[in-house]
This record gives sequence, C-alpha cells and structure tokens, in this order.
Amino acid sequence: MKSESEKKRGKLPKSDCTTLTQIKKPGKRGGGRVKFDRRLPPKSYLTQKFGVRKPESPSTTLVRTRLWEPQETDSQLIPTHQQNEKHSVVCDDCGTKKKPANDKDVMDEVQKTHEAIKSLDKSVSMLQMELAATRSSKELVSSDKSTAANTLAGQGQVKKKAFVVIGINTAFSSRKRRDSVRETWMLQGEKLKRLETEKGIVIRFMIGHSATSNSILDRAIDSEDAQHHDFLRLEHIEGYHELSAKTQIFFSTAVAKWDADFYVKVDDDVHVNLGVLASTLAHYRSKPRVYIGCMKSGPVLSQKNVKYHEPEFWKFGEEGNKYFRHATGQIYAISKDLATYISINQPILHKYANEDVSLGSWFIGLNVDHVDERSMCCGTPPDCEWKAQAGNVCVASFDWSCSGICQSVEKMKVVHEKCGEGDDGVWGVSLGFTGDM
Repeated sequence: MKSESEKKRGKLPKSDCTTLTQIKKPGKRGGGRVKFDRRLPPKSYLTQKFGVRKPESPSTTLVRTRLWEPQETDSQLIPTHQQNEKHSVVCDDCGTKKKPANDKDVMDEVQKTHEAIKSLDKSVSMLQMELAATRSSKELVSSDKSTAANTLAGQGQVKKKAFVVIGINTAFSSRKRRDSVRETWMLQGEKLKRLETEKGIVIRFMIGHSATSNSILDRAIDSEDAQHHDFLRLEHIEGYHELSAKTQIFFSTAVAKWDADFYVKVDDDVHVNLGVLASTLAHYRSKPRVYIGCMKSGPVLSQKNVKYHEPEFWKFGEEGNKYFRHATGQIYAISKDLATYISINQPILHKYANEDVSLGSWFIGLNVDHVDERSMCCGTPPDCEWKAQAGNVCVASFDWSCSGICQSVEKMKVVHEKCGEGDDGVWGVSLGFTGDM
C-alpha cells in the first residue's frame, strides 16, 4: 500500500486545482473561455516543491481562476461560449448600429415631407401662373401697335392711367354694327382722344384673329383700324363658342395696357350713355372688388340643339335648376382687382358654354360685391324713352328678346335720339380724373 506521502504526491486535492482559461485575441471571432482537460498544480505547490515557475506564453494569456464551486461540465461551457460570441458580435458592430426609429417618429417625418412637397407644388404653380400672365401681357402689348401708349408699355414704361376701359365685343362680319355705334354713342377721331386724356374713358372694339394667318378678314380689320384707330386686337381665334376665352383675354390685355379703375365689356348691338355709365361707376370707386350689371338667374338648358345649351348642366344640380346669380352678358363692369384676378388666374379659370355664366362662376367663391344695376338693362323705346323723360336716363338699352337691339343697324340711331343723354352728357360728368392719378 502506498504511504500517505506518496498518495499526496500522486494526487492533488480538488480544492487546490486551478483551471486554465484561454482569452481570445481581440478582432477574431469564436472567443470565450476554453477549459483544458489537463490539470496543473497550483503555483504555490510548484514553487514550494520544485522551486520553479511555469513561464507564461507570449501568444496566449493564462488567467488563473480559483474554483470555489464544483467543476463545470461540458454542457455548461457550451452556452457560455455561445454567449461570449454574441457579446463579441455586438461589440464588433456597436460603432455602426443605430437605435431603431420609433414608428410614430417615422410617420411624422413622412407627413412633414409630404406637406413640404405640397407647399412647394403650390408655390411653383402660382409662379407658373404669374409667369404665364406676364408673358401673355407682354406679347399682347407688343402685338397691338394702334396707339403710342402701347409702344411705351412695350418699352417697359408705366402703363397709361384711365378711369374706365370699355371693350366693345364685335366680329369680322359686324362692320355695319360698328359703324352704327360710331355714328351714335361712341365718339370718333379727336373727340375719342380727348375723351381719354380729359375723362380717362377708353373705348375700343375688341376682336381677335381668324384661324388662317393674314387672311382677308384680318386684312379688312387692319384697314378699318387704320381709318378709325379704335380697335384692340386680341391674341384669340374668333368663334361664337369661344366667347368665354375671348372675355378672359380681353381683361388680361386691357389690364396689361391700362391701369384703370374699371373695365367694361359691352356688345356692339347695345346702346350706351357714356356719361351715365361713368357717373354710375364712380359711386363704387371705394369698393376694391365690385361686379356691376343686371343680375339674373336663368334656367340651365340641358336639351341639345338649343341656343344656350349647357353641356355641363349636371354640375348645376337636378334638371330644371337655375344658374347662380350673374350679370347678363350684354354689358357689365368689374373693378381693377377683379380684372387683375382674371389676368393672373386665366390658365385655371373654367369656361362654361355661356360667357356670362363663366364670368359669374369666376367670382362666385370670392369676396365680391355683386351690384344689381337695373339701369344697365333698359328696354328700347318706349321703355328707355319714358325713363329719360322722367329724368332717369339709362346706362344701356337693348331688347331682351334679341339679347341686344333687334336689327341694331337700323334701330341704333332711333334709340340714341330718344334715349340718349345728349351730345354734351359725358363732358359734364365730374370724375376727378387726371392722367397722373
């Protein structure tokens, strides 16, 4: 049997054993503790017994750990190794990984981006409209060379001041109508120029161009304009079903050429008393957005093949409904702010089949003063004659049944004699106008 000393030399107590743990070098995967099968005596035993010390390897660091607990099994070591690998991976990527964003924060950022895009789209759209209006104005000004004021405007100088600009809607085939107007209520030649300089009342026949460039129709208008100097040529293709577009272009052109308080559109088969018109408009100078005319609300005609058929009748409700209140198209007036509004927003203003309905629709959603001025829609004699005898001279006269004076070429002179304000009517009106105002 072995002595007690031999037993002690052959086997060490478990409590005196030391496990060796290998620490992996930084930067390599698969680190962690690795238990060696071989057991070494504790350092104190080696030193006391043999007087030697085991050197540490330069490539591997040995960490001595006193085992106070029972020896670990292989099943315990494997999870420890896996856990250390996870920590190593996390540490390797911790410099680049970011904290996941909150879903609410992400949606807030997306919403802000969408709102910013909408705001930019709106700004770009407004700039495009203003640019289009400016380009259109410059082109229209340069194309009309009938007056010296156009040349000044084309050179970028200040627009000529006016109290009111009156555009008389006419067509290529209406030469006789124009002559009947010139011979009655519209002044000619030097008197027309004097009316502009002294009263600020500008009157022009407004007309576009034919579909064929430099056609015989266009040349006829050029010849007539050279004789009378009373046309305003529009960048517009003439046609009965294009009256809404023509109205838009008239206001845009007039705003570009004259800085007026009011802009009036009237048909060439309507009689007008200029003095009464001017004094009536003067009452509304203090209103920046005013729409003046004989307000009406006619039926929406859904039947085809009728004169005033409305293709978009379904937008106005059930069959048999009426239009919203608007000024009749024979004559109406709008203030400078409204004319400017049309000029700037021309590309996006919807045009209905009927021109007067279109104009009313452009103002229906705005803060506009609608003035129902019944003196702008008197009937022809005896109606306007009786009113004149009573001291209530009408602004305008026409026949409702004809949407103008029936057979106006023959009757215009009769209406003027019986319902006119007199040759000196317009000159006696005090408008307080100066060319520098």
